[in-house]
Amino acid sequence: MLRLGESVQEFLAREGMSRRDFLKFCSVMAGALALPHKEAFAIAKALESPKRLPVVWLELQDCAGCSEAFLRSSSPTAAELVLDVLSVDYHETIMAPSGFQAEKSKEDAIAAGGYVLVVEGSISTAGVGEYCCVAGKSSRYILEEAAKNAVAVIAVGNCATFGGVPAANPNPTGAVGVWNIIKDKPVVNIPGCPMNPANLTATVVHFLTYGSLPAMDQLNRPLFAFGRRIHDNCERRGHFDAGEFVMEWGDDGHRAGWCLYKMGCKGPTSYHNCPTIRFNDGVNWPIGAGHPCIGCSEPGFWDWEVYKPVTLNAITPPTTYPSVEKPVREISPASIAISGTAVGAIAGAAGAFAYSSLTQRSKHTKPVVEEIESEESAEH
Repeated sequence: MLRLGESVQEFLAREGMSRRDFLKFCSVMAGALALPHKEAFAIAKALESPKRLPVVWLELQDCAGCSEAFLRSSSPTAAELVLDVLSVDYHETIMAPSGFQAEKSKEDAIAAGGYVLVVEGSISTAGVGEYCCVAGKSSRYILEEAAKNAVAVIAVGNCATFGGVPAANPNPTGAVGVWNIIKDKPVVNIPGCPMNPANLTATVVHFLTYGSLPAMDQLNRPLFAFGRRIHDNCERRGHFDAGEFVMEWGDDGHRAGWCLYKMGCKGPTSYHNCPTIRFNDGVNWPIGAGHPCIGCSEPGFWDWEVYKPVTLNAITPPTTYPSVEKPVREISPASIAISGTAVGAIAGAAGAFAYSSLTQRSKHTKPVVEEIESEESAEH
């Protein structure tokens, strides 16, 4: 853990991590955020500050799945360090105080201001506050109270972003997402069920570096993580183009890793970087494990028919989606992942989890780390 007043660089030295490895991490994070590689220098400067960013983390109508994902994510030392520069002043699941002491901790943090508010779980709007009542306060009151002195709000998981499970039909609690309530503060949505902690880490890095939230789409999702369809980067995309589909569970196509579109995969209508950052330190993701995408990064996904295929011409003009044709040659696993427009996204978003790249160097270009070190030398 960082000591009071200690900078990242001092922490690295104490932990035995070299300056060069730290700069490599900063370069990877720049790629994850789809920023020019020169921005790694700005990221390094920001993470070297001894100032810790206060965080108030609320849990409302949720299952604590996003907190579990956050707490159980294992990362390289540098990524853990990003989380260490946060001062989590309130998180009811992991904090030591309880009851009145816990409420006092939250009140003190809100009064001090200048914190980032992380919200997990949906907000109930039905009734007179009897749903999701904590310490005698409704979930809506708790959110509005905590947001008033926040510098930014990060909604994590599909419940906090779009209402999630509680908002599914018939939605008895009138569940909504954070951005439906908070209108006077910047709100970024990081959906998923659960959210991928790598996307939260990258968002925090952006805020630490630039003092603002990253560029977002029309649903307030960061573009670096939700700027491309899962379908475009899917490792099974080559089989889709070749008309090779799984027709029933356990058939030859399923065993061979063919496309899951006809089994109800929502990849063509879902925007997320799951194919590139994956889960459990990049080990796997649902489609990789043989299950179709259920669209957990999209609004209202709990009301979708999981195993019913989406209609392609309802989401994109017939002239733009790929034709289905017989393969002219055998499709190798290596070619499947590099189809369509996947290459650009893989080079950018994969940085959030590609820990091995921290020690790999390009054979064709001057390493970013050397460029950053050269700039630092020039400053001195």
